[in-house]
Amino acid sequence: MQSEYPIPGNPWPREMLITVEDRPTTLLELLWIRETYALHPPGDDLPPMLELTPARAAVQLDAATRNEWENTWARIWQGAAAHACREHDPALFEQLQGTPPGSTEREALLRQLFGPDWGDEMGRGAFDDASYTAWEQTMSDAHMSTRLERLEDSPEWRAVSALTTAWRGGLTRIVTIPCRGEHTRRLTPHGLLLTAATRTDLAAYERALAPS
Repeated sequence: MQSEYPIPGNPWPREMLITVEDRPTTLLELLWIRETYALHPPGDDLPPMLELTPARAAVQLDAATRNEWENTWARIWQGAAAHACREHDPALFEQLQGTPPGSTEREALLRQLFGPDWGDEMGRGAFDDASYTAWEQTMSDAHMSTRLERLEDSPEWRAVSALTTAWRGGLTRIVTIPCRGEHTRRLTPHGLLLTAATRTDLAAYERALAPS
């Protein structure tokens, strides 16, 4: 997100470039898994529950599998959330093109590009449940219904003063998750994770952008 042309009285600094990721696929998959399989991962700094609750999975987990999934979920979430908040080096894509399929070097580059992922460690079987297809479609429809046509209508424009201060402090990337209430975490020097509800509420967004 960047102001592309001069507007008289425009408060948005021309050089300020902010990336807003409001559909972080890996994080959405993890949030869905946690709720549809009724996981209770360990940790006291986890995101709130989803705003749109998915249906429970048709297949119930046995105790051993549940314990494994809960511990794996907590570990992957921490790594995936931090990765989503990082600036990504475009040169990695060029390097990837020159590595042979299946090579150790290619695998390392893919990890740098895409970060930790549930499917890489646990397989994609969890997503075969019908609940995932239904929830993903509902989320897609909800996302499309809230799309804005103009920069001036965006939460960033409305909070431009606080955003500019945060940008001057190093912020360049904002990642939102569709969870309830306020939840804000500065996971990298340049990236901020927060709920969509926080971003759309001006006062809450300004609190999230304020220096810690």
